[in-house]
Amino acid sequence: MNAAFSFPLGAATTLAELAHDPHSRLALLRAHEPVSWLPELGGWLVTRRDLALSVMRDAETFTVDDPRFSTAQVVGPSMLSLDGERHTRHREPFNAPFRPRQVRDGFASFIERETDRLVTALEPAGAAELRRVFAGPLAVAVVTEALGLVGTSADTVLTWYDSIVRSVSDITAGNEAGPAGAAAYAQLRAAVEGTVADRGSSSLLLSAAGRLTLPEVASNAAVMMFGGIETTEAMITNALLQLLANPGQLALVRADFDLLDGAIEESLRLEPGAVVVDRYATRDIELGPASIRRGDPVTVSLAGANRDPAVFPDPDRFDVRRANARLQLAFAHGPHHCIAAHLARLETRIALQHLLERLPALRLDPDHPTTPHGLVFRKPSTLHVLWDRLA
Repeated sequence: MNAAFSFPLGAATTLAELAHDPHSRLALLRAHEPVSWLPELGGWLVTRRDLALSVMRDAETFTVDDPRFSTAQVVGPSMLSLDGERHTRHREPFNAPFRPRQVRDGFASFIERETDRLVTALEPAGAAELRRVFAGPLAVAVVTEALGLVGTSADTVLTWYDSIVRSVSDITAGNEAGPAGAAAYAQLRAAVEGTVADRGSSSLLLSAAGRLTLPEVASNAAVMMFGGIETTEAMITNALLQLLANPGQLALVRADFDLLDGAIEESLRLEPGAVVVDRYATRDIELGPASIRRGDPVTVSLAGANRDPAVFPDPDRFDVRRANARLQLAFAHGPHHCIAAHLARLETRIALQHLLERLPALRLDPDHPTTPHGLVFRKPSTLHVLWDRLA
């Protein structure tokens, strides 16, 4: 196959473009090459929603269980990088706390307290960079609470997370990961071992250790940790950016906080925190216009699928009243749908409502403009805001 001839748009697509400002390029691909070969990616990119669903639902044909899977190269096999019965065995011990009722009963009061503490510390300043002083610390605190990781500070967990995510991103981009990710994972694994050894705790990790080996508990803790932090930090930061950048939509939410749920789904649709999911073909198959061969990498663009005009009219518009926004695929789909999606939604809703209620005239800082960025994980690097200090 001459990819440049068969898929000229894919051949002209760069990873830099997809990391910096992907949406116009993804729209072109979706319209003309909905499954396209990207030489810079070294694989297929799926941008149309129906085809994306086909890939994510069919774990037998499009598997994560492949030595090239980037996350597994850093933390080893886990629920994220296994399929079939092995995937079920790894995931099942972690399921119970993340069902809708258990999330609200188990975490709402903790999230309220932690959010209140963080906002109280911010209030007097009148200005802040909210990604690092609010969204990140809140996400770390909740993940640490959810896992029951003992004897570890939020700052330490955040350092581990940064290093692991950087290594995963480097591998996905075709680069060699530095040693920091492996070192961070070794420290996390030691903390997991210490938590499991503390038989006096009621940790989720200790519970999981009754059904998984210690290395398996550690690898799953790692993917839940950086998945939970990344998903929620990005959700809070991206949703706040969308709201503050769209004053008319912000006014609707301020007048009716019931619209916050729609605002969160719409933000997830427009700027999912995790932009892509990777799969590998286990057999030759026709998918849309493409003849995929066994072993080919197949990357699903969640960002592309989420702006499919066949499902979402006027797809580039942020609309907190969009009736079908919950059809977005930011949490993936099929067997690998995000295990903590309900927790991330609850956390983001509480966080946004507290910020909007307690920081008067909350607005973007015009001296620090920002946009989301990232090839694999997408959010603003900073989110500087201002508000009116109370006299």
